[in-house]
Amino acid sequence: MKINLSEIRNKTVSASKYIDNLQPPFKEKFLTRKHTYKLDQEAITKIKEFADKYFMVAFSAEWCKDCAANIPVLALISEETGLEVRVFGGLMKDPLSHERKWRIPPSPPEVETFNVDKIPLIILFDKEGNEVWRIVENPKAPTLEEELLKIILG
Repeated sequence: MKINLSEIRNKTVSASKYIDNLQPPFKEKFLTRKHTYKLDQEAITKIKEFADKYFMVAFSAEWCKDCAANIPVLALISEETGLEVRVFGGLMKDPLSHERKWRIPPSPPEVETFNVDKIPLIILFDKEGNEVWRIVENPKAPTLEEELLKIILG
């Protein structure tokens, strides 16, 4: 799937701003993870070499424990490497619908465009807007930054 990066930028916020905009007690949970997580510096140094070639989009909800674990790490990766990470937040399940998993709104309509099933959904794009890889819920590698590096290096 190819996306329009400027359109995505207009509809999302940076990972750090997403965390800053959360309400208590969710904000504290995300911030605690951000302040206590130690990035793998070796992986970060290598990611930094490729950061200008990629763009990440994540789908998140404040109530999701996997989002609380991974979105703060994405914010750190972005801050340390310069990799642009944008977040669609506010996802809410739709328990009243048999056809739709997510209630739109408040969930952004892009949940359907990108076929979001589980969150966080983290999608890596190249700068031309082509989808490169998806990480669903949690990375397969021991850390998110190691998974990202593995994807970038092929």
